[in-house]
Amino acid sequence: MPVARLTLEIEIPHAQSLKDRRQVVLSLKDKLRHSFNLAVAEMDEALVWNRATIGIAAISSSSSYLQGQLQKADEAARRIANDHGAEVIDSWAEILPE
Repeated sequence: MPVARLTLEIEIPHAQSLKDRRQVVLSLKDKLRHSFNLAVAEMDEALVWNRATIGIAAISSSSSYLQGQLQKADEAARRIANDHGAEVIDSWAEILPE
């Protein structure tokens, strides 16, 4: 079964503390998890308040389904980040074959 992964680099310009950063990251993770039934995790150590790296993973028997799922998740992540005053500055997806 193919496995897909999407990595998002997020900039949070208004974050003045770890609490500000955490609000954006947790909201993004929860909304993506519940909307798309994906595995979502924070991938960095939270040393910088105004940046975050989010990793998303999915598995399916169809590579084309995974590609569509990642595209929708990327679009949703950009909307969610914008709603919180943040921005997805980079994203990259990969589908690992069986």
